[in-house]
Amino acid sequence: MEQTPQTLSAAAPSLTADWLSLVKARLSLMVLATTLVGFLVAEPESISWSRLGWTLLGTFLAAASAAALNQTVERHQDANMRRTANRPVAAGRFTPTLGVFIGFVLGYLGCFALAMQVNLLASGLAAFTIILYVAVYTPMKRWTTLNTMVGAVVGAVPPLIGWAAATGQVHRGAWVLAALLFTWQLPHFFALAYLYREDYDRGGFRMLPSVRGGDLLAAQTSFLSSLLLVPIGLIATMLGLAGMWSAGVCFITGLCMAWFAFAHLRRMDRATARNLFLASLVYLPVTLLAMSLDRGPWTPESGVRGGRHVIVDTPDAP
Repeated sequence: MEQTPQTLSAAAPSLTADWLSLVKARLSLMVLATTLVGFLVAEPESISWSRLGWTLLGTFLAAASAAALNQTVERHQDANMRRTANRPVAAGRFTPTLGVFIGFVLGYLGCFALAMQVNLLASGLAAFTIILYVAVYTPMKRWTTLNTMVGAVVGAVPPLIGWAAATGQVHRGAWVLAALLFTWQLPHFFALAYLYREDYDRGGFRMLPSVRGGDLLAAQTSFLSSLLLVPIGLIATMLGLAGMWSAGVCFITGLCMAWFAFAHLRRMDRATARNLFLASLVYLPVTLLAMSLDRGPWTPESGVRGGRHVIVDTPDAP
């Protein structure tokens, strides 16, 4: 027998599980991981553990705020989808008022912590992420298939927060990390949208794989963006953000992503979409870990990182 939102809510999870669901704990932890990479890659040589701790705390609270507000706004849509019907606000265990209250409090605390203990730039980027996610991306999911592009922008901001927290600025290296995150999210989310096409339709969301001809366009975009991951990873080494070991890892993992994306483009079925989604889950931590470990002292002025000389603009050179 098919489960309805009512039968799902009858088997209510624990309060702890509800809180973890409300703040989308796994997604928020991924945000923390990408913020950490931005901080580590940008930090010259010595890490300020206190500033790093406040950065991660503030970013987590901001991510949790966006998740709580998103679930409150989308409670009716979530209630119609099998995989989200048992979320606390959609199932009625948390009232919309409570969801909004929690979201605003978490967002305020997160941005306040970043502003007071880190810097205003990091705080502003966190506030921008919350607004973009809740006020732009969330309603766009019901209006246009372009929502995935906006969602990818949201996911690309955390490494900028980490970089800004470490340096007080956003250098070109931060934009390379952001570009990597933006590009990775396209095959990741298109594969997920393909797997849950019917569920998204029930929720009233306009996802590209669900519209006529959109599944092919999504698969083509996934393949091209997966290929693009290779040069982006190599650019990180060219700019001195990481070394040759990182370049090798980025080359291999990018080609693997492209292989799974190409397999999905050829067959266009659930099995290949699932394989692409799982490949994306492996690609990100492996690639970011390689970048984090294979790093050295870098400054945008010198263009030198860890003894590796990088081509920089020299307008006075003959």
